[in-house]
Amino acid sequence: MAEWIVLTLVDESPAHGFAVAALTAEDGDVGRVWHVPRPIVYRAVDRLTAARLLVVAGTQAGHRGPQRSILTPTPEGAEAVADWLSRPVSHVRDLRSEFLVKLALLTRRGAPLAALVSAQRSVIAPLEPALARRRAEAAGFAAILAAWRHENARAALSFLDDL
Repeated sequence: MAEWIVLTLVDESPAHGFAVAALTAEDGDVGRVWHVPRPIVYRAVDRLTAARLLVVAGTQAGHRGPQRSILTPTPEGAEAVADWLSRPVSHVRDLRSEFLVKLALLTRRGAPLAALVSAQRSVIAPLEPALARRRAEAAGFAAILAAWRHENARAALSFLDDL
């Protein structure tokens, strides 16, 4: 997920790794949802550059250190971001992480959320009746687990409806 977050933030506006790390710090705009430590940001930048999804567009003098590389997405990187931001998550458990990050990143861009929320609901809605059946049929710990999964799906649908 770190690579997606870094790529999306750089796609939002060309930036250097330190600026991205500030946004993904625990108290940062995105870090409140998914914290990415500074060393992981720099590793993600290296991987994204090696994958030719990011390029160095220039440098900027650092305030107290070396020159900082200003990163920008390649056309392939920008296309990958657009695809990722529009793709719903597959599992209810990923709503807390990946889906919320996508909402945060879309909100930062001022982009509408309706298409992603609708797509996400279409993925989760068919799961709820199947989970309800499993819950009704389960016994022992399997019943506890089935109840947990069913209630999470119901809560997710309620959350999506509220959005």
